[in-house]
This record gives sequence, structure tokens and C-alpha cells, in this order.
Amino acid sequence: MKKVILGFSGGVDSAVSAVLLKKAGYEVTGLYLDNTDSAALSCAESTAASIGIPFDAVDVKAELEEKVCLPFQRAYLQGETPNPCIICNPALKFRNLLAYADKTGADYIATGHYARAEGGSLFKGHPENDQSYMLCRITRNQLSRLLLPLGRYAKREVRAMAEEFNLPVAHKPDSMEICFIPDKDYIGWLSSRTSLPAPGKLLFHGTEAGTHKGIHCYTVGQRLPGLMDGRKVYISRINPSDNTIELALWEELFQTEVHARDFNWLCDTPDGEISATVRVRHTKWENPPCTALPCSDGSVLIACTEPVRAPAAGQSAVLYSGDRVLGGGFIVHT
Repeated sequence: MKKVILGFSGGVDSAVSAVLLKKAGYEVTGLYLDNTDSAALSCAESTAASIGIPFDAVDVKAELEEKVCLPFQRAYLQGETPNPCIICNPALKFRNLLAYADKTGADYIATGHYARAEGGSLFKGHPENDQSYMLCRITRNQLSRLLLPLGRYAKREVRAMAEEFNLPVAHKPDSMEICFIPDKDYIGWLSSRTSLPAPGKLLFHGTEAGTHKGIHCYTVGQRLPGLMDGRKVYISRINPSDNTIELALWEELFQTEVHARDFNWLCDTPDGEISATVRVRHTKWENPPCTALPCSDGSVLIACTEPVRAPAAGQSAVLYSGDRVLGGGFIVHT
């Protein structure tokens, strides 16, 4: 019987994944990556017991601080819009799952992500809840041993299976927050850790148009309250070097060129320009055709046939060929 180490939070997705893997003939062990409190750990442990799988926990609090929280903090204070889950998946979550699998002689690792891992490649999950974008930076070694049992299901189907399997977490709410900022108070979290940037100038078409509260309070694409010349205005660029924020009209947010650094290819790196589609944020509707040109510095230049709205520095640009994820990199200002 093949052994699999399942990232087990004790939520609906990981619990249903455990049952599906067991039904498929795998010997499943649930591994809890402990980064919160004792109550969450206890809940996960009792859920694993109700399913009848071995359970273990690894304390990753220090590692989370080093590899996810600090980079997130630095990026935010540099005017970027980082996605901590994309950073966490390869550097912490899958790294720990794979290390535990190697230590215990397990063949595979698994999570409850809504994507598909097949033949060493990563594909989109069910259209209603696809999470392939969030996995764009996992390593090819991690991907080669990854099982994603929920990839072909919609969330409502997983909820129905949880009830069918009589799981105690069948009606447990989904966790939508960043795990280390559960109340979504980014500014409060930042202020408890470091000094915050000072107020600065708002610029509209090169002219001073007011004062901002600090670059950490804004993200690219965000609408600014009020009107300017009778029009709504939006954050188009954040400049930490001179502490200014540039404003733009709605139609001025759209761009056809995106530059992504530190690109992580989940296929062999192309020798030249390729055709693909691109996603510049975790949405299900923006996925325009594009061409992508790998550069010698590890970045990729992406030219879209249709403009994408407000590509934000620090977010990820993820390339697809059909449903297959080709890879992803961090957006930089051009």
C-alpha cells in the first residue's frame, strides 16, 4: 500500500481529502503544520481520529516568521501587494510535507487544494474554485510527488461528501483569512511589528492632488474615495523611493505588458517566445492570451492581446497553456 502524507488542518477540504485518499487505497497520515494555537491543533487531531488516520504535528511558527511573515512585511512596506500563500506553499508547506514524507518513508504528499497534479504537471482545478494560481511557485520535485484529490470537484460537492462521510467538520466555515492576520487588520499587524511609512503626496497626472496616509494603507487598483474632475480615481502606482502614490482614471489602469521576475517554470524553460494565457491576480475571469519571452536574468516579459487591469508589483503573473500551469513570477513595475 502506497503511503501519503496529507497536509491536515482539520477543515472540510483536508478531511474530505483524507477520506478520498483512504478510499483510493492509500495509507494516509495527517500532518498538521502548527502555526496558530492549541485549540486549532486539538480540533485537527480529533478530526483525524474520527476519520481513523494517524496524526502528527510540526511546529512551524519560527519558520513561518522567517520565510513568510518577514518577506510579506518587507514587500508591503515597499509598496508591493504580496500574496503570502504563494510564498508559503513551496517554502514552508510543501517543504515540510516532503521532509516528513522522506523521514517516514512515504511515497507521496497531498493537500486539499483545488487543482490537479497529473504526471508531474499542474493543472487548473474545477472552474468554480480553481486554486492553481496559488501553487505556481511549488518546485518540480514537490509537484512530482503531489496528490490533489479535490482537483475535479466543486466546493459544494466537497461539502456534500463531508456530510455523506459523516465528518464532524462538514459545516465548519471556510478559512478565508491569512493565517497570521486572522482579523484582516494588515495595518494593525504591521504597526505591532515595525515603524510605518509617513504620509506623502498623491499625484494625478504629475500634479500634486492631496496627501496619502502612508503607502502601506493602499494597493494598486484600489479606488480612492471622492472624485477628481468629476471622475473616480484609482491607485495606479506606489513609489516607496519618494513616498508618492500615483492616481489614474479607470481606463488608465489597464496594461498590455507585464514583467515578472524570479520566474518559476513548472515545465522546461522555453528557448524563446511562447504563446500562453496569463493571470495577474487570483480571479477566475481574467486570463487573456499572451506571448511570454524568458529573459537571461530569470524574468519573463509578457505581452497580452487584451489589457489586464492594474497588474500590481508583488503579485504573481501565472502562465497557462490551456489548463496546464507553466509557471509564475512576481510582477515588477515597468
